[in-house]
Amino acid sequence: MEHFLDITADVCPMTFVRTRLLIERMASGDTATIVLRGTEPIENVPASVRELGHRVVAMRPLGDDPESASLVPDGNRRDGDMVLRIAKT
Repeated sequence: MEHFLDITADVCPMTFVRTRLLIERMASGDTATIVLRGTEPIENVPASVRELGHRVVAMRPLGDDPESASLVPDGNRRDGDMVLRIAKT
């Protein structure tokens, strides 16, 4: 199952709290797309996901990910927003 989470309006530590709550709801093998904003979440959320033993599948700018970009309203997008794809192990 595929999950989606937009945490661009959150700041650390809430960015990871919301990510962890999502991971807890996911079944093993599920994937999630997470939209991030800001240096701290972009560095810390993927690292924390790995520390929990899950897999970071990809990370790229939101503009390079048309499928995810369509889920984020135009008015909420900013340069530097990133898309993180993870898989629960």
